[in-house]
Amino acid sequence: MELNNIKPATGAKHAKRRVGRGIGSGLGKTAGRGHKGQKSRSGGYHKVGFEGGQMPLQRRLPKRGFKSAQLKYNAEITLADLEVLAVGEVDMLTLKQAGLVGQLAKVVKVIKTGELTKKVVLKGIGATAGAKAVIEAAGGSVA
Repeated sequence: MELNNIKPATGAKHAKRRVGRGIGSGLGKTAGRGHKGQKSRSGGYHKVGFEGGQMPLQRRLPKRGFKSAQLKYNAEITLADLEVLAVGEVDMLTLKQAGLVGQLAKVVKVIKTGELTKKVVLKGIGATAGAKAVIEAAGGSVA
């Protein structure tokens, strides 16, 4: 192989479509734009969602809902997750290393789903009232 022999792979390159270059090209006269109308004119087009002056769909439908950007920083784990984790002291770092909460999480709360039999001490992690009762009943604490 020599530098002067290198070619692109077959089919990797293809000639640009040259429109408006006479009858023989197959794209002469109207240059593939059809006859008349807004789309045939130069500079004649419209913005996305434009419906010819009719009230566009996105404006006919009611505005609804809101999703807070802060949600990605909140996480929740269940009592069943704590049972499987099998660690005496649970903090944010432990949960992130175990993959139970995302790396972006800043606030974690334990919810009452599943059973807990082991003693667990929570540090810097919240818990719902029901979850807190179950944790304390198992001999653990929420700090």
